Amino acid sequence: MKNIAVILAAGSGSRAGEGLPKQFRTLPDGRTVMETCLAPFEQCDAVDSILLVVHPDFIALAQQLMLACGWQKVRSIVTGGATRVESSWLALQALRDEPEPANVLIHDCARPFVSPRIIIDVCRALEENEAVSVAIPCTDTIYETNGTKPFFLHNIPPRNTLFRAQTPQAFRLHRLREAYTKTMSQASGTSLFTDDAGVFRTAFPEIRICLVDGEEANRKITFQEDLL
Repeated sequence: MKNIAVILAAGSGSRAGEGLPKQFRTLPDGRTVMETCLAPFEQCDAVDSILLVVHPDFIALAQQLMLACGWQKVRSIVTGGATRVESSWLALQALRDEPEPANVLIHDCARPFVSPRIIIDVCRALEENEAVSVAIPCTDTIYETNGTKPFFLHNIPPRNTLFRAQTPQAFRLHRLREAYTKTMSQASGTSLFTDDAGVFRTAFPEIRICLVDGEEANRKITFQEDLL
């Protein structure tokens, strides 16, 4: 079955400072975050093609980078939305004519250090599951609060049940499209969701989402200091 990687790189990167979105910023090794992120997907035999989702103001910059790097698997560059979930929806729209069956792996460009092992494990897990996510056990004690300032401790959930979500998150393409179609038709839309697994689980609570082992190195770049 064909595996299509969708790389979400449409964020404005405001929390990383200095104007230029973090996906185009340079890491200490001289490569951009986007170059570093795409490399393992480009080199992985299990990935057949890549769809790159970029902020509309930086489409041209992404095209220049694609030519400079010689990416062979990038089939197209798609304009992203105002939120991460909206960008996923636009990517699914761009794949509406994709022949089935197919799988889609959605990965945040802000996690540029994803390993080939994670990508391969996700693809293998998709052979027996309709939905797969990547996660690592939570090692910190987590406080659940009242939700608004001033914060007060409301609950301490058992740590052994808690995992920190990572990407890629992967699904049967038609199933994820169905999930988003249901979500987008609701009044609340995507405002309650921060990832694709949340959208999928709400639409299909009866379908189990398999968890693949993540890695601490597969961390997310959010702030200026993370680039170092």
